[in-house]
Amino acid sequence: MNNNCAIVVAGGKGTRMKKSVNKLFLCLDNKPILAHTLEVFQKNKSIFSIILVVAKDEIEYCEKEIVLKYSISKVKKIVSGGNLRQQSVLNGLKAIGIEDDCNIVLIHDGARPFIDDRIIEDGIKYANLYGASACGVEPKDTIKIRDNSGFSKYTPKRSELFCVQTPQCFKLDIILKAHENIIKKDVIVTDDTSVAELYGSKVFLYQGSYSNIKITTPDDLILGEKILDSLIIDSNKCVNKQ
Repeated sequence: MNNNCAIVVAGGKGTRMKKSVNKLFLCLDNKPILAHTLEVFQKNKSIFSIILVVAKDEIEYCEKEIVLKYSISKVKKIVSGGNLRQQSVLNGLKAIGIEDDCNIVLIHDGARPFIDDRIIEDGIKYANLYGASACGVEPKDTIKIRDNSGFSKYTPKRSELFCVQTPQCFKLDIILKAHENIIKKDVIVTDDTSVAELYGSKVFLYQGSYSNIKITTPDDLILGEKILDSLIIDSNKCVNKQ
């Protein structure tokens, strides 16, 4: 039986959040952002195990105050990240053991707590079909390409643009080899779809959610609270209908 494993990258600092602590330890509805994120994977029936990647000096805190406190039993390992995100992801990939029998790996930003089962299930489905997939949304704004002087060069068609989110999902052998390859070549990338593409893989893009925001700034925290409130309201409506 092949299983699905989630790698949750949680090494973000509070620079843009203007905080001295890891932004993922900040709370939404009195619960750390990271705990919200992990709980989605914990409850999803298609996820077998979770690898949590954090800063080396935060491993003990994460284990005690997040994983154990909120009973995230699917977290099998907590590993230290690197200086770059791609190094952190590779550390997470290498932590997947033979005993995990992992086929599809979902790489997810710990700062995106509003994923849902549909996004996870679709990612797994398309990664099984095509080897690589990523969720995202079409931009709501008109996008301009500008030159080095700051002037607009042209306007691409909005229908051809895609704001990529996470999780980004891959067959394990494909993304592991791709990450090992770019580390050897000392190539810098911003996300895992770029890693797969540089290694020659096509990435299928499927519909994510406009609620699947990455919490990075103080404004995102405010928006996150509103999204969380709306999810609670919708959940209560569903319960009332039963």
